[in-house]
Amino acid sequence: MAEKGILAFSGGLDTSVVIKYLQEEYNMDVITVTVDVGQGDDQKKIEAKAKKLGVIKHYNIDARKEFVENFIFPSIKANALYQKKYCLATALARPLIAEKV
Repeated sequence: MAEKGILAFSGGLDTSVVIKYLQEEYNMDVITVTVDVGQGDDQKKIEAKAKKLGVIKHYNIDARKEFVENFIFPSIKANALYQKKYCLATALARPLIAEKV
C-alpha cells in the first residue's frame, strides 16, 4: 500500500508537476484539494485535470463566504493595500487555504 499525500492544487503548472513528482519519485497516492476563495477558476476543469494526472481523490472546498467575511472585509477596514492601490487578496488567501487543506 502506497503512502498518501495531500496537495493544495491550483490546476496550474507547478502543482501539476508536483503531482507527478510525488507519484513517480515517492510512489505516493496523491489526494488534491482546491479551495475556492472566489478566484473565478472553473472548479470542474481543475478537478478533471487532477484526475487526468492520476490522483486518487480530489476535493473542492467552497471558502468564498469565509474568505470575504474573515479576511477581505478586515483588510479593507485596515486599508491593507500593496503600493497603495492593490488588494492583498492572494496573500490573504494563503492562510485560509492552508487551514482548509
